[in-house]
Amino acid sequence: MADQTEFSPALLRYVRQVSLRDDDVLAELRADTLELPMGPAMQVMPEEGQLLGLLVGLTRARTVVEVGTFTGYSALCMARALPAGGRIITCDLNAKWIRFATPYWQRAGIAERVDARVGDAATTLAALRDELGPQAVDLVFIDADKVNYRTYYEYALDLLRPGGLIVADNTVLFGRVIDPARQEPETAAVREFNTLVRDDDRVTVSLLPMADGITLAVKRAA
Repeated sequence: MADQTEFSPALLRYVRQVSLRDDDVLAELRADTLELPMGPAMQVMPEEGQLLGLLVGLTRARTVVEVGTFTGYSALCMARALPAGGRIITCDLNAKWIRFATPYWQRAGIAERVDARVGDAATTLAALRDELGPQAVDLVFIDADKVNYRTYYEYALDLLRPGGLIVADNTVLFGRVIDPARQEPETAAVREFNTLVRDDDRVTVSLLPMADGITLAVKRAA
């Protein structure tokens, strides 16, 4: 079988030339994010943002939950793909990221679709379960602290309707998951998460060898 193609910078530029649909707001948000101390490591790749929007459309999502807002790029991409009346509920521990993201959401014309919440993600997800009820969400994007991925995943399954989609980012964690010398908590947590999802008969799953690893898990009907 064919092996994974290595995407050199030149090949990646070609892929973006023939696939990426960009605009000034997205480009400026990426550029401003890259100026931040952790920006290069935490920025969602533009093609991943575009994929997220595509997945929102494919799942016909009206209610999306995002765990980890950062500078708001992925929320912007998903909000643009929502139908009229749809919303994305995005949460982050630090209010400064909501303040950073809001002007870009406003410029993109999607601010009214974004319900941004500040606080501990697990607490926010528990509150959403009480607020929305079970099986009320169409898609959950998890891109936050890795040590709590399992917790976020379990809340996501409660929130999702059958056929709903979980998207989890950074599931190869810069390649650390295959290095036995890397035993720090976040790496161990991602390894545990990957094994959990692989063996979980509540979902169908695929880990995409793209960006920093993107896991797609579709909730099965009971």
